[in-house]
Amino acid sequence: MNHKYSLASLYMLFMGLAVMMTAACKKNLPDDRLPLGADAVFTTFTYSPVLGRNTLFTNNFNSGQGSGLPLSFKIINLRKRDGSAAPELTENFPVSVWRKPYMGDEKSLEEIEAKRAIENHPLFEIREHSGQFLMWANSSSSFIKSRPDSGYVFDVEVSNSGGRRYFRDFKLIPYRERAYEPSNLDPITGQAQSVAVHPSFTQGLSGERTSSFIGPGDIDVYFKKINTSGKSLSFKFVDSLYKPIDPNKFSKTKWESLVHGFNMVKTNESVKYDVPYPIPAIAFPTIYTNPGGTQARAVFRYERQGFGNQLIQAAIGFDFNIYEKGDWEVTFRFTRESPKFTND
Repeated sequence: MNHKYSLASLYMLFMGLAVMMTAACKKNLPDDRLPLGADAVFTTFTYSPVLGRNTLFTNNFNSGQGSGLPLSFKIINLRKRDGSAAPELTENFPVSVWRKPYMGDEKSLEEIEAKRAIENHPLFEIREHSGQFLMWANSSSSFIKSRPDSGYVFDVEVSNSGGRRYFRDFKLIPYRERAYEPSNLDPITGQAQSVAVHPSFTQGLSGERTSSFIGPGDIDVYFKKINTSGKSLSFKFVDSLYKPIDPNKFSKTKWESLVHGFNMVKTNESVKYDVPYPIPAIAFPTIYTNPGGTQARAVFRYERQGFGNQLIQAAIGFDFNIYEKGDWEVTFRFTRESPKFTND
């Protein structure tokens, strides 16, 4: 018997076979979802930033050998230690961010400020694809719990296309803000532990009366904020009785590059600059910082002739940070006797 099939029937048969072959092939294709290995771990579970400054915690997550990148990170269940909500850390606040890189060679305060912009962020957040935690400088102990309070706890969700894992019971226990470093304030109570701090180093300083060596411990350094609205920094020198010492006596100081400041005004009592805050602007080595870029470095120098026509190169060096903007004064007081500036 002869059977005749219509063209439509043959087409339907062909398409059915094609679908079956495609389905069979897909079963043999590799899964394109990324693995999320069990060896991915956080290396730090307690974080104690100092409030009032940008603090970035790095090298705190190890993705291991079995996790496919990129990973995504998210803070969840951020709460006070008693379990109550912590909107002070979960809601967005306006913060200052760098839109263009700070290089240290900017020629004006306006040029530096033009590189920054205001964005809204939670004051404590995790970077989406690195797992690094960041506490923003707008954080304050006036509304964020700080030591000796037990602080906050939170969890972290880590995910990729292959799944997700949860890391639990991280601790956030901030220290209250310290507006400057080195600081004479107790990190827990915020109370002053001493009246002053000291320079980082001295070189070739001797007393004008006794010619005895003047070391860092013989010089008190005071930080004073004159007002909160300005953007200036002044340096002063005084003797043991708080009488001014002319900064021009430090005649070998490179005043134009002492700090990254502008519009210098030097008198016989002080030298003043318009400056961006914080100081230094970021942790980045420049001619204005220590070698690591973590602190500004101001060095005041002079030279004189010692006995036998020996050239004495004298200096006071001070590594420091200032985190709060304002009109600040940094005063160096020689507690025993003033240095000798004249030749022997």
